Amino acid sequence: MVSTQILRRRIRSVQGTAKICKAMEMIATAKMRRAQEQAIAGRPYAEEISKVVSDLAVEAQAGGKVHPLLQKREVQKIAIIHMTTDRGLCGGLNANQNRLVAGFILGQTVPVTLVTMGRKGRTFARSAQRNLRAEFTGISDRPSLLETLPISRVVIDDYSNGGVDLVYLAYPRFITTMIQRPAMEVLLPIEPAVLPRVQVAEYIYEPDPSAVLGELLPRYVEMKVYHAILELVASEQSARMVAMRNASDNAKELIEDLTLALHKVRQEMITKEICDISGGAEALV
Repeated sequence: MVSTQILRRRIRSVQGTAKICKAMEMIATAKMRRAQEQAIAGRPYAEEISKVVSDLAVEAQAGGKVHPLLQKREVQKIAIIHMTTDRGLCGGLNANQNRLVAGFILGQTVPVTLVTMGRKGRTFARSAQRNLRAEFTGISDRPSLLETLPISRVVIDDYSNGGVDLVYLAYPRFITTMIQRPAMEVLLPIEPAVLPRVQVAEYIYEPDPSAVLGELLPRYVEMKVYHAILELVASEQSARMVAMRNASDNAKELIEDLTLALHKVRQEMITKEICDISGGAEALV
């Protein structure tokens, strides 16, 4: 039989854990709202710049010039921007991302190099003994475009120089507070979307479409990476809030079970003492 002292110690320990989880849930909730607003606010811009790039690419290719970031070549080496969080306690968010990237790498017949963002992705790359091209950590909870430019510059330079022939972007896509789906999409070469005729706008470019495209394509890649990081932050805070809420609920249930066990032990002790007293009284009669 477990002593009451041990049960009380366990109850105090779980109560302390529950307070920590509740505090982390409240912090994640506050950060989650800002992160969701940033991620959702960036989607219209991403859609519009995709339309402009699509229109520019068609006009530039019609002129006989193909920008290096649009050129497709035989795939001999692949790079993946693998986005994870710096901290844990966010459910299966990082595990799902690592599983997606690992499954993709195992299905390839050409070398794959990783550009990781976040400590969890870096740990995965090192433990799996994968070629690590670059690693980035310490991105803030409210990232700016300037913070994310080095990540974009690495893959832009590698692709332009022929170091890699295909670049993927792997990140968790924010759907709702309860749902974050691991996603992987082609980042380079840029594949302009085929727009329906009703969505084709009449643009006037100065000085010419090729010059504008040359300036816009790197910005387009930077925007894609930046928006993926915003999706990552929103997914991280949402997953952490849900995980901490579940942890708090589980702690409360455990405290109730331990309290019930404590009451049972105390009742057994009292019953045993009463029986001993009654037996001793009968022996004296």
